[in-house]
Parts: sequence; C-alpha cells; structure tokens
Amino acid sequence: MGSTEVYILGQKYTIRGDAPEEYIRELASFVDKKLKEVYNAVPNITPVKASILAALDIADELFKLRSQQDEVARHIEEKASTLASLFD
Repeated sequence: MGSTEVYILGQKYTIRGDAPEEYIRELASFVDKKLKEVYNAVPNITPVKASILAALDIADELFKLRSQQDEVARHIEEKASTLASLFD
C-alpha cells in the first residue's frame, strides 16, 4: 500500500491506498475543484458546511450517472431481447 501527498484547498493530505498515484491525485483535484466552486458561490461559508455541500454535489453527480447507466442497461436488455426473439 503506497501513500500519495495531495493538496486540497491549500492543505496537504497524505492518502494511503492501493490505487495508482495519478488516480489519487485526480480524485483530490476533483474534490479541490468542487470545494472551490462552493467557496466561490458562498465565500463566507464554514469549511464543514462547504465540505457537506461539495459532498452533496458529488453525490448528486454519482446518482445521476447511476440512473443514466441503469437506463442504458435497460435499453440494451430490451434491444437484446428484441434481437433474440428474431431468432426464435
């Protein structure tokens, strides 16, 4: 298990894990960007509230992508079923 140093909002964090260093840096950069977006929108927000809002924004993206993925999977299953019925 390796460790990677990253910066989020100017603070250094050491992240330990099995993921490649570049992946961890990409994740940290994404979180940093989301937090900066919150701070730009609400400059006087506390760090805890900014973190919660950023987490909610990231969760929203995740849920929307999961929903889209489920929709695509259903569509593929329907098409595959239609094609399979042509061979019966």
